[in-house]
Amino acid sequence: MSTRTMKPSVLLFVLMHCLGFVHGQVSYSIPEEMATGSLVGNIAQDLGLDIKRLKAGKARVFTGDQAEYITLDTSRGVLLIKERIDREGLCRQTTPCALHFQIILQTPMELYSVTVEIMDINDNPPTFVKKDMKFEISEYAAVGARFMLDVAADPDVGINGLQSYSLNPTDNFQLNLKRQREGAKMVEMVLQKPLDREKQRDMVLVLTASDGGEPQMTGTLQIHVTVLDANDNAPVFTQQVYRVSSSENSQKGTRLTTVSATDADDGSNSIVTYSLSGSSAGIFDLFEIDSHSGDIILTGGLDYELARNHEFYVEGKDEGGLSDSCKIIIDVVDVNDNSPVISTISQSSTIAEDAPSNTVIAMISVNDPDSDSNGQVSCSINENIPFAIKSTSNRFYSIVTDSELDRETNTEYNITVTCSDEGVPSLSSRADLSLKITDVNDNAPVFEKSSYEASVLENNSPGLSIFTVKARDADWNQNARVSYILEDSSNNGVPMSSYVSVNAESGVVHAVRSFDYEQIKTFTFHVKAQDGGSPPLSSNVSVKIIIQDQNDNAPQVLYPVQTSNSVVAEIVPRSADIGYLVTKVVAVDVDSGQNAWLSYKLQKATDRALFEVGAQNGEIRTIRQVTDKDSVKQKLTVVVEDNGQPSRSATVNVNVALADSFPEVLSEFSDFTHDKEYNDNLTFYLVLALAVVSFLFIVSIIAILSVKCYRWKREKMFYKSNGHLPVIPYYPPLYADAGGTGTLQHMHNFEVYRTTDSRKSCLKYGGPGSESIVSLDNTGTLQAAHREKLINEDFDDEQKPPNADWRFNQNQRPGPSGAAATPDGMAVGTGPWPQPPTEAEQLQALMAAANEKREVNPMQIYLGKVSEATNTLQPGTMGLSTRYSPQFTLQHVPDYRQNVYIPGSTATLTSNPQQQMLQQQAMQQQMAAQMGMGPAPPQQQQALPPAQAGGAMGGPAMDPEAGAGGAEAPKAAQTPASKKKSTKKEKK
Repeated sequence: MSTRTMKPSVLLFVLMHCLGFVHGQVSYSIPEEMATGSLVGNIAQDLGLDIKRLKAGKARVFTGDQAEYITLDTSRGVLLIKERIDREGLCRQTTPCALHFQIILQTPMELYSVTVEIMDINDNPPTFVKKDMKFEISEYAAVGARFMLDVAADPDVGINGLQSYSLNPTDNFQLNLKRQREGAKMVEMVLQKPLDREKQRDMVLVLTASDGGEPQMTGTLQIHVTVLDANDNAPVFTQQVYRVSSSENSQKGTRLTTVSATDADDGSNSIVTYSLSGSSAGIFDLFEIDSHSGDIILTGGLDYELARNHEFYVEGKDEGGLSDSCKIIIDVVDVNDNSPVISTISQSSTIAEDAPSNTVIAMISVNDPDSDSNGQVSCSINENIPFAIKSTSNRFYSIVTDSELDRETNTEYNITVTCSDEGVPSLSSRADLSLKITDVNDNAPVFEKSSYEASVLENNSPGLSIFTVKARDADWNQNARVSYILEDSSNNGVPMSSYVSVNAESGVVHAVRSFDYEQIKTFTFHVKAQDGGSPPLSSNVSVKIIIQDQNDNAPQVLYPVQTSNSVVAEIVPRSADIGYLVTKVVAVDVDSGQNAWLSYKLQKATDRALFEVGAQNGEIRTIRQVTDKDSVKQKLTVVVEDNGQPSRSATVNVNVALADSFPEVLSEFSDFTHDKEYNDNLTFYLVLALAVVSFLFIVSIIAILSVKCYRWKREKMFYKSNGHLPVIPYYPPLYADAGGTGTLQHMHNFEVYRTTDSRKSCLKYGGPGSESIVSLDNTGTLQAAHREKLINEDFDDEQKPPNADWRFNQNQRPGPSGAAATPDGMAVGTGPWPQPPTEAEQLQALMAAANEKREVNPMQIYLGKVSEATNTLQPGTMGLSTRYSPQFTLQHVPDYRQNVYIPGSTATLTSNPQQQMLQQQAMQQQMAAQMGMGPAPPQQQQALPPAQAGGAMGGPAMDPEAGAGGAEAPKAAQTPASKKKSTKKEKK
């Protein structure tokens, strides 16, 4: 390489007629062997491009399948040497030698072709294949004999290539150069002076090959010449040039051609041997020659794409050292052995469906190294797709859209590019490109129906779901999201939003209000379906809502008119025939359909056998002849009923007068009173009354069962306790003394039963509950006299008549509160009976008895209560309840120990000792009979005479002296607090 700096010359021209996307072409010339990073040229300036455009367009160098020797610096906009360039290795002897590549820009896609011519420099000296040559020349060689020398090879071209040869010394030989038709030179050494073996047997000559470069470079070849004896005829080839063609796919060992040379000498001097004489070492790798037969054999592989022909020389030499040479030219015939190579320059992965026609989606380059028709390539893409492939320049194609795209039809396309050459057989290559179509909001929502119609019953509940509108959008994602909107409109001035609402997401139409068929029968509104695209697309649909009637209106009677102030009567002459039209009931129903079909019937009439009502027309006609017996005043009640489910009705009263003259009608109807109208809710009130009565009946049954159950439980408790009733604290009420005497401070009720199974009381008596009045003997039992008396008194079922010895009249006797005074003069004992004790008083008596500490059997309890009624009476006090007359005081009683009146009974207690003894004996006999000896005789069960009964009951319970020893002293009355304490102690 020259040491001086070589400034590259720039050849720039811009194609004004740009083809397709190739916008221009620029050419540069640079020397080979430039250092890496050396400047080739300012491509931005030469192409008129801005540096920003190079950066934004992501400019890059595209070389296809060739090595990349040139690189682009986008920051400076210049081309630089990327790799050392050897022209001889790149192009060999081909001139001119150039690099072809393209500059690619993106968005928009642009392509510029660049050609860089590689200029040769003198970097290679001429070289010989052999370092030396040996010749054996007979001394009889004639002057002018020629000896062929090896030619030198110089990879450089032009002036830097092989230019001249020189031979030294030149005493016997001189150099002769032969120029061939192809421009090649053949070097010969010519004998110019006869040889003398005796003077010089061996000679050494130097052949020098020189090139024309700066500096000049040379190569040498040493020639060794040995002088031989006589062989004065050299071999001669039949042809100076042999030309043969061979296909590049020829197999190794193929005989290409045969060379032949003849020698006029005889003997061994006529034997010719052949050898290859080439200027390139590659010749010996591809070919060989049979030294005896002259057959040229193929030993390597031919490749048309590397070398289209091969040239070399064959030398024929006899044994005398004489030789001749010929040229061999092997033309390589191209074979279609290379498929087209498809390279993708740029490609878009997505494209919008609204992209215009001829939009470039990909650029490719196709290269076929074959020649002629084998290298002619045509490309195509698969059919039935909206794309086309166009050739923009040699070996470059672009794929563009040729029709409208629709994502809803196809969301993705697979494009197959097929490139085929024209060889036989044809070879092809394929490349697949994938392209997705992005969605554009180009489809409006479409309703499933062109219009909707729905019906809803009137009197619906607000918020009722009527039906659903549905629209679909063929777009994708947000563009296909449909929202439903109720368009603003009104019906008779009422906004439609007060009738219905539409769910924006689901399209469900809801009723906002309750509809009334009588006010509105149909209404129409529009629903708009809008997608979520930008800008949004929409469509609307008409919706008609039909209100269906319900039987919610009763018939209305228009005639006859019902008034409350006057009486309107239809006059029917007594001479009217059968079928006489009295009047016609006219009624209407604001409902529709069968709900408005009215029927008439006669509900009530003064004489049903006289009139009838037409079921369909409401005409009231006579069905018989009017007679004189028929009342002048006739009142008809007509029911008008519709045909709905359930049906509704109305009634009307029609007054008919059977008279022949108007004054008769006036006289009859002057005092006409209107009957009360039937209440429309009569059925309701009847049902309500029945329900109330039933409820009261059930409550009564439950109350009775509860009382029965309560009594049964109390009786069961009594049996289980064996007379030991539970102690229940009881605090008797205090009653005020109306008379102010201070004698009525406490009251207790005691209840005595005849047997354990009896629930009827026969004795109610009052006394202080705090005093123990049961008289006991030393053994803790009642005296026999008292027991027998009480038993006889208890089993006496019939009430005794009043005692005639009672000294007080009815006005002076104590009686129940509320009993009236007996008028003077009335017989004693014939006045009203005292009222029986109440249930509360009986319960108080039981509770008071349960508080007793002593444990006695039931019979002792009964006897104790009777004794208590007589023994607790003290002077100055009267242990009677305030139920009896408060005016009764002790001053009215002469001797209360002798005569005591028992409230609730007509018996009088007297102190007759004989009667008392008899009473005790009778009681003892009766108890003995009940306990073991059977029932008492009938005569013992008879009640005592009134006088005896009075004596037995009126006497004192026992003798005071005897009572002092056997009876317990009376205790002080217990207060409620003391009674609680005693009750707690008893429980413990």
